[in-house]
Amino acid sequence: MMAIKIALAGIGKIARDQHIPALVASSDWELAATVSRHATVDGVEAFDDFEAMLKARPDIEVVSLCMPPVPRFDYARAAIAAGRHVMLEKPPGATLSECHALEAMARNAGVSIYATWHSREAAMVASAKAWLAGKALTSLVVTWKEDVRKWHPGQTWIWQAGGLGVFDPGINALSIVTEILADPIHVASSELLIPENCETPIAANLTFTHPSGAQVSAELDFRKEGDQFWNIAIETDQGNLVLSEGGATLSINGETQTAASSDNALQGEYPRLYANMARLVRERAIDMDLSPMAHVADAFLLGKRISVEPFIE
Repeated sequence: MMAIKIALAGIGKIARDQHIPALVASSDWELAATVSRHATVDGVEAFDDFEAMLKARPDIEVVSLCMPPVPRFDYARAAIAAGRHVMLEKPPGATLSECHALEAMARNAGVSIYATWHSREAAMVASAKAWLAGKALTSLVVTWKEDVRKWHPGQTWIWQAGGLGVFDPGINALSIVTEILADPIHVASSELLIPENCETPIAANLTFTHPSGAQVSAELDFRKEGDQFWNIAIETDQGNLVLSEGGATLSINGETQTAASSDNALQGEYPRLYANMARLVRERAIDMDLSPMAHVADAFLLGKRISVEPFIE
């Protein structure tokens, strides 16, 4: 099948680290254009205006939006109005309402839209989900601690309203939890630690309600120097499971697991996301699961706000 022409809008760190390598390595895709006010990609037609790209390149079927969440809605709406399929970097928008609106627009226009959650494509997430099936949950603890200065250097938008703060990485954990648990959970309490000079939290502690009464909690922190932790520890009536390194590593009852060879047919989170998007485009299907984002919204709604020392880059 012919490669699908795609435009990448927002040429920042995540685009260069993940999106561009995944596209270049895939036979499904041809990176045909970029849109950015300042950045370009060698050998790829560059635009600094999104509407101009849409008008100049009617042959481009898909746009992948990698800019921060607040401005993304207008880009997605314009793309859908122009009959293009849309792929959304996580989180898919700044609010749940706008995400629902985009899904409705896409359905009306007959185009695909994909709310991506890259951590669901981590190597051992599917294996964890399969092992948990049919087991009774007794506890689940998320420990997601990283150094914001290392992973988000100079990204001031993350501290502005709509930037999510520590929930920018924390939503990755929630995307895994909502994928691997058979029963839905909801936020019961939330504590948000917000620097005096920021609008979003630098740390958060959450508790959840599970239908079985199992204890479910999450500790998120952007201030972790040294070793970084992206772990989910689960206890069940038939043993224990630990997903670590953001879902890349799985231990069951203390024994490290290896993925089946078929699970590794396509290596990497973003290559798998783009394989999913290619399928959605060819089927003209939609995947707009917003459950991780709903938990973040609930955390803000229920959040007890605690002021902490200013953040210094």
